[in-house]
Amino acid sequence: MASKPSASHFVPIRGLRYHARIWGRDGAPQLFMLHGWMDVSASFQFLVDALKQDWQVIAPDWRGYGLSDWTPEGYWIPDYLADLDALLLHYAPTTPVKLIGHSLGGNLVCHYAGIRPERVSHVVSLDAFGLPRSDPDKTPHRLREWLDQINSPPSFAPYENMAAVAARLQKNNPRLSAGKAAFLAQHWAEALPDGSARLRADPAHKLVNPMAYQLEEALACWRAITAPVLVVEAADSFMRGWINEDDVGFAARLSAFRNLRQNKIDDAGHMLHHDQPEQLAALIEDFLMAR
Repeated sequence: MASKPSASHFVPIRGLRYHARIWGRDGAPQLFMLHGWMDVSASFQFLVDALKQDWQVIAPDWRGYGLSDWTPEGYWIPDYLADLDALLLHYAPTTPVKLIGHSLGGNLVCHYAGIRPERVSHVVSLDAFGLPRSDPDKTPHRLREWLDQINSPPSFAPYENMAAVAARLQKNNPRLSAGKAAFLAQHWAEALPDGSARLRADPAHKLVNPMAYQLEEALACWRAITAPVLVVEAADSFMRGWINEDDVGFAARLSAFRNLRQNKIDDAGHMLHHDQPEQLAALIEDFLMAR
């Protein structure tokens, strides 16, 4: 299924052993791809396969996912941003970078591009438009739920085998072919000696976030971006409903980007890089190569 080979690098990042998946030759123009929540770097394989230009693609597993270390302190947006800053210092210490992020990764690259605008030449956000507005009145309930979860940590149920993992991926995304699901399953989970399978993710990612999302802070970061931004929406995604914005509110969010290009991909759900990788690759390369 996967036509372009990748290599695994392990890099010390802020006290953790970070895994990065690398496609392409040294010296080629770099693309950094950042995956979403409950995903892994290998998720970009089909998009990488569809790229036509000569690129070196660098895709880390975020902390607590894939082959990167877990952390007992929890998983917070500032830590992801600091990890990204350190990774870019390692792989591209002096050159402005091209950042592509999906879902959580898309929100993170948009934050980062506003925090360090001089370090970013292009931003691509895939089906990521911020999070739902927080409700201050729900703060006591949210913090109580978090404390309860700390006292009774979440866990992931094991899968019977790797085939069951692939079946779950297809249930999550009916557009996913059996071949793609089998490929992703081997990276999304690990096989255990008894034949069962376990997700390559820290169950602590299921914890309620005690820190409320502040949309105004996100918009301030977006307004500070100087690089051109491509936002790609999946036509059949749940994201618009999840962020709970009408068309006016959605447009108001995107108006924070001063140099914005928008596209929508039909016949694609939230995992648009799995559903329509060829269309997505063409949009990305057209955007990156534009004069």
